[in-house]
Amino acid sequence: MALQQIVEQTVTGLGYDLVEIERSAGGLLRITIDLPWAPPAAEAAATPVPEQFVTVEDCEKVTRQLQFALEVDGVEYKRLEVSSPGIDRPLRHEQDFVRFAGSVIDITLKAPIGAAAAGQVNATRKKFRGTLERAEAGGWQIVWSDEPPVKPGQRVSKKRVPAPLQALGFTLDELKDARLAPIVDFKGRAGKAGPAPA
Repeated sequence: MALQQIVEQTVTGLGYDLVEIERSAGGLLRITIDLPWAPPAAEAAATPVPEQFVTVEDCEKVTRQLQFALEVDGVEYKRLEVSSPGIDRPLRHEQDFVRFAGSVIDITLKAPIGAAAAGQVNATRKKFRGTLERAEAGGWQIVWSDEPPVKPGQRVSKKRVPAPLQALGFTLDELKDARLAPIVDFKGRAGKAGPAPA
């Protein structure tokens, strides 16, 4: 049985989604798992459910089961590592794009944008960061502005004209890589602040 099949059957059998399988030099076998996702029902969309994350216990459970399954099938590896996708989660399938629509993502195209850029961006550009959206014509697009981010404390003139938004439509076949942009908010969430100083 192929490695992909063994791992996928084991991971999904335990109730998780398989995100990625990586084999590295030195015999490391790295498996990335996530909790299954289903689009929210229309009535549930009004009341957002807090997002659930993969725990250490989830990774331990999958590791134990995979060690057994890989041993039974005689798969060679030196070290097995099972982890959650992290903040730069790869997007591989259509369902990943549906799930993370509205998020900021990084994409790398297989080929440079070329003439399709119409002079708006460098024709040799392959990497983009923007907000993932459904394209009007179907498929997907990312929308971004090349305006530099405002630094903390920087004053912005009210007369300044913002850089125009740009959009790039793409199909999953055109992507070499797509992942969530690793953006960390150090301010924390509203209501999570510590006690006010006396």
